[in-house]
Amino acid sequence: MVLESIARIIKIQLPAYLKKLPLPETIGGFASLTVSEWLRLLPLLGILALLGYLTIRPFLPKKKKQKDSLINLKIQKENPKVVNEIDIEDLKSTNACYCRCWRSKTFPVCDKSHIKHNELTGDNVGPLILKKKIL
Repeated sequence: MVLESIARIIKIQLPAYLKKLPLPETIGGFASLTVSEWLRLLPLLGILALLGYLTIRPFLPKKKKQKDSLINLKIQKENPKVVNEIDIEDLKSTNACYCRCWRSKTFPVCDKSHIKHNELTGDNVGPLILKKKIL
């Protein structure tokens, strides 16, 4: 039943549809098509555009994702564990931002490298912000 329906579409309905399309003899003939003729061409043009895209898609550049990569690529790699201690009492400013993405060139202080890291990886990491209460 299903194969019969598909065969009918391919053998009868598709050729009949293609014969009724207002395809001009020359490329310049497309300029003289009416709005209703363009609307009749839309399904065919949509399918051709989709097939063209699917054909070239493997050759398009891919956005690189680093989902399962190391987080710390270069900071204190000689240590088994990176730990930075900062006494809150020693904070000179009222706010301090510390890096959690490991990409900061001023580590452990955040330089907003997480923005680029998040764009490349799809991650959502941000800085640790310490606020000092002013009494």
